[in-house]
Amino acid sequence: MKKATTVAAALAAVGLVAGLVAGGVRAQGRSSALTPVAQFDHQVTGVAVTADGRRFVNFPRWTDDAPISVAEVMADGSLRPYPDAKWNSWRNARANELPVGDHFVCVQSVVPDGHGNLWVLDPGAPGNEKILEGAPKLVRIDLASNRVTKVIPVPGDVALQGTYLNDIRFSPDGRTGYITDSGTRGAIIVVDLESGKAHRALDGHPSTQIDKTVKVTIDGRPLVRPDGRQPAFAADGIAISNDGRTLYWQALTGKTLYAVDTAKLRGGVSEADRAAAVRRVAETHVADGLWMSKAGTLFLTSPGDFAIKRLNGSAVETVLTDRRLRWPDTFSEGPDGRIYVTASHIQDTSWFKPGAPASIRTELFAFQPSR
Repeated sequence: MKKATTVAAALAAVGLVAGLVAGGVRAQGRSSALTPVAQFDHQVTGVAVTADGRRFVNFPRWTDDAPISVAEVMADGSLRPYPDAKWNSWRNARANELPVGDHFVCVQSVVPDGHGNLWVLDPGAPGNEKILEGAPKLVRIDLASNRVTKVIPVPGDVALQGTYLNDIRFSPDGRTGYITDSGTRGAIIVVDLESGKAHRALDGHPSTQIDKTVKVTIDGRPLVRPDGRQPAFAADGIAISNDGRTLYWQALTGKTLYAVDTAKLRGGVSEADRAAAVRRVAETHVADGLWMSKAGTLFLTSPGDFAIKRLNGSAVETVLTDRRLRWPDTFSEGPDGRIYVTASHIQDTSWFKPGAPASIRTELFAFQPSR
């Protein structure tokens, strides 16, 4: 059974090839639908693709002191610090020298707003640990001039100690941002992007918290740190309907997709009214990234089985499975409808693999959704 043809024949004999090839998945665990875009020498999480096809990624400071926080991926695969070297010059080793409000500290996501801007979400918590005072912020970059045009600090009564600002989605008019807090006390943080004012919504509500009955598994085996701790991330993946009326989210350590009318997240609405408006959309799986495509399909990553899935009514179905997707993390969509997804290799970090190098190799992939 040394030759691939012999392996395929053996699998066919037990009726397995059809299952592996369905949906473009080949017997060797790779999907013909998944295309490599770029490789990185540091852990990537977020990806953003703009209306004109420019591609951006970010590297959080979790297990290493990444030399670039936000980068544009050039046509040849090289990285250009974005918007410039100065914003990317902060380092853990220089934490007492450089002002955290004027530099990227630990960027978790990058997302375009559809109005000519790229927004950078910086939770300001290196190692996914203690927040550095003044570091949590939203940074707006004008894509035409490649210049920072606005910085919105997230104050301490919104980004609580223990908060981790995870991902953001924008209202269609570009005036409101919705951020998931995946930290100690999950919430949806709502930001007025004009005034900069922010408030916590569904703070501590069951829908934004970890599900204590869920264990994160990879290939059916529990993912735990050497000291026995399991991943515990609250509200994480987030998506917004194309009309801006419905917000979706899910705790990473969870198995339920939730939604609420965005009107219920506005200031002045009581928490009781918000809680009453939350609805269960579907029972899912451990999911990190969510994405609502322009075609109206909600995609979910599935780290446990190296898969991309989508919502079909209230059911979840597999789009593709590929073992190169070691922790499929974050989505973005290109102007041609291709969906981009990062593989952040969380299970390969020193958090879960003692002796692993501080810096790990990660990837950016893309696929064209079937109609």
